[in-house]
Amino acid sequence: MDMKIRENKMNGESSNKQRETARRGAVAEDLTGQKFGALTVLYRVENRGGRTCWACRCVCGNIHNATVHDLKAGKVKSCGCLAHQHAHNAVNLTGRRFGRLLVTEKTDQRDVRGSIVWRCKCDCGQEICLSENALMHGNYKSCGCLKRENQKEIYQQLHFVDGTCLELIEKRKYRRDNASGFRGVFQMKNGHYRVSIGFKGKRYYVGTYEEYDEAVAARLEAEHLIHDGFLRDYRLWQQKAAEDPAWAEENPFVLKLRRNPGELRLFLI
Repeated sequence: MDMKIRENKMNGESSNKQRETARRGAVAEDLTGQKFGALTVLYRVENRGGRTCWACRCVCGNIHNATVHDLKAGKVKSCGCLAHQHAHNAVNLTGRRFGRLLVTEKTDQRDVRGSIVWRCKCDCGQEICLSENALMHGNYKSCGCLKRENQKEIYQQLHFVDGTCLELIEKRKYRRDNASGFRGVFQMKNGHYRVSIGFKGKRYYVGTYEEYDEAVAARLEAEHLIHDGFLRDYRLWQQKAAEDPAWAEENPFVLKLRRNPGELRLFLI
């Protein structure tokens, strides 16, 4: 009888311990620091579907949560970047050309998405390392020299007169890089609008206005006076210079902007 009571008591204590363990959560094996494929276990996180779950850092730098079961069973070996690599490893870019770039060799590096990084040599002699994604998607055609050459060519096609680009003045556009949405009109903290205009590398203050429409009108008036006036005077000078080149050499086209109280004026000197 005593043996039976003792046995029931032990079973009861065991059951109580199991219930207590269930309330606390399973006492999981500490996997901190262990590696599973490309994953290194960092710390435990909230269980997933009743299974113990751990946060892991992938070799690519991403943090990925995985269950103990998936880690130990080998079902999860990376954050997903390895699957990307395996899908693309069959592609050997060595010797392939992308614009001015010739792929010379594969590196051990990966980008944040797990794409292989390749070393390339540009026709200009410079070397650059680019990911497979960047090359295959056509994001790069050179080490950067092609872009610089195109910018230089565009710059050479522009016409500068007296330090002013004629194309930029003739093709003025609305600006979307300020609070008001109109070039040269900036909304201040008090809600008023400050108007300014640039000319020959300098910026001139036009005025401050309470209403947006007034500010835009003031800016357009300044453009008509300065930009349109500059183009008008230059065309007149250009016409006279074509008729008398000697006069043009003695009288180069130079415009100055003078600000008197309450007005802006252009002077041809």
